[in-house]
Formats: sequence, C-alpha cells, structure tokens
Amino acid sequence: MRYDQNDQGSSNVEDRRGQRGGGMPGGIQIPIGGGGMGLMPMLIIGALMLLFGINPLDILTGGRGGGGQVEMPQMPRMEPQSRQAGGPNIPGLPGGTQRSPVPAGKDDMGLFVSRVLKDTEDVWERVFQSFGRRYVKPQLVLFTGATRTACGVGQAAMGPFYCPADQKIYIDLAFYDELKRRFNAPGDFAQAYVIAHEVGHHVQTLLGISDRVQQMKARAGQRQSNAIQVRMELQADCLAGVWAALNHQMKNRIEQGDIEEGLNAAAQIGDDMMQKRSQGYVVPDAFTHGSAEQRQRWFKRGLSTGQIQQCDAFSVQDP
Repeated sequence: MRYDQNDQGSSNVEDRRGQRGGGMPGGIQIPIGGGGMGLMPMLIIGALMLLFGINPLDILTGGRGGGGQVEMPQMPRMEPQSRQAGGPNIPGLPGGTQRSPVPAGKDDMGLFVSRVLKDTEDVWERVFQSFGRRYVKPQLVLFTGATRTACGVGQAAMGPFYCPADQKIYIDLAFYDELKRRFNAPGDFAQAYVIAHEVGHHVQTLLGISDRVQQMKARAGQRQSNAIQVRMELQADCLAGVWAALNHQMKNRIEQGDIEEGLNAAAQIGDDMMQKRSQGYVVPDAFTHGSAEQRQRWFKRGLSTGQIQQCDAFSVQDP
C-alpha cells in the first residue's frame, strides 16, 4: 500500500499495549509467549469452538439459540452520484480529506494501523454523507494478550474483533505474525483487509443490521444461527472490498500485488481452511465466517463495484 511520511493516522487509536492485563481489572494477563497460555493453545481452543458450532464472538455479543422464522435485513439503497473514469460508482467522490494527528502508537506497526483506520474514516464518512447519514467513527484498541471490553473479556485467541456495545475494534498485533507465519497470508494489504473487515462490522452496527441479526439468531437454532452469522461476515468482507475500491480512488493506495494479498488472506481464514488445519476435515454446518471461496467472492464483489448496495448478503439464496 502507498503510504509516506505525509500520511498521518487516526486520532481514534487507544494503545493499551504493555498495560497489565491490557487494562483489565486485577492485572489479569494472558501472555503471547513464555509462561501461561500462549497464543497457539488459545487458537486451538478457538478452532475447537468453531468445530462445535460455537462462534467465539457470540460469547462477546451475547448471541443465543432459539427457533422460528427470520426475515433478512436489507442494505440501504444508494444511487450513485458520480463516476470516476475507469472505476466503480462512488457516491459523492472524489474530494479532499482532512488528516488527523498521529495517535499514541508511534511505532511502525501502530502507525500503519492508525493510517488504515484513518482511511476507513475518510471513506465511510463520504459514503454515509451521500445518503444523509452521519458516520460515527469507531475507536481501535491495541492490546496485548487480553483486555476488557464492553462485550466481556477480549483475548488474543479470538483474533481481531469488533464489540458493538462500545463500538470499538480490538486487535493484538501479534495476530499479524500468526497471519503471516501460520496462515501464510503476509503483506500490508492483508493486514489492512483485516481492519477493514472489522470496520465493516461497525458499519453494520450503525446501519442497524447488527441488532437485527442478533434478533434473528435469537429465534434460530444453532445450525440456522451459524448460517445467519456467515452472511453477516460475508457482508463485512464485501464492505471491506467497497472500502478498498473507494479508498484507492480517493488516495491511490493500491499497489501491484495488494489485491492478491487481500484475497489470499480472505481465503486463508475461511472456515474450511481453518477446519482443515485444526482437525483435517470440514464441517460446513459449523461455519460461522464462510468458506475461502465465499470470502474471496464477496470481497471481490465489493471491490469491483464500490457500492454498498451490492453487499446485501442476506437477500441472496446462496451466499
């Protein structure tokens, strides 16, 4: 991705790295390495939860089983107002943006993450303005091992996650090492895709989609609840693709090889790939994020169109 010294980051980054327990009461801390439970055992636990149809994020968001019919939410319709030559429709774009100060995390990785967050802010502010809505910027929390959230205790084993209760994104940057070494998904755009996906969940929250999904899941059995959650995640992948398209048109960010990095990351963290690594076989009914093929396809759908109305993963028969 194209960043230089003139590209500053978002001011909405909270750096809890190095705090005892990542800011948790009582100084509880789950170390990445050394004594105690390391990242690898926690990843195995997370994989086992997925195997039995339990979404680790449901522990945070309070998802529960049930029964009954559900209605799928619809994305708001947006009529494009302008078109860049050679690019997708972009409501209200292009245009200049204002930059925010560099946040507390001034190390290279902290600065990179804050720059990506700033890019998401600039894009989604424009998109929301185009259909008469105000974009409320999320905070991004950097932590180590474990940290408190409004959704409960957040742990590195969950990977990056979004908490709708406090509208914050949480990430232990050690995840990027795992993404590169264990999941064979290196590259700065792969890292940006992860953040953009979580910001996609924030967009879903602001649009009221997250609440409606939780209501649907509350009336559904476990198998149907998993299928609903898959659609939720695929929509976030599509929104990440929308962001990438609009961000490139605004700021010329994408370099050769970036898209391939993002697609590879989407595939490597697909449920089928994760299950194959952890247990050697695939259980589709236990999917909660989508297969490698699905995640790539929905990311490309957002990327190729640059339109959020193309991200309605709830209205299609087979996502």
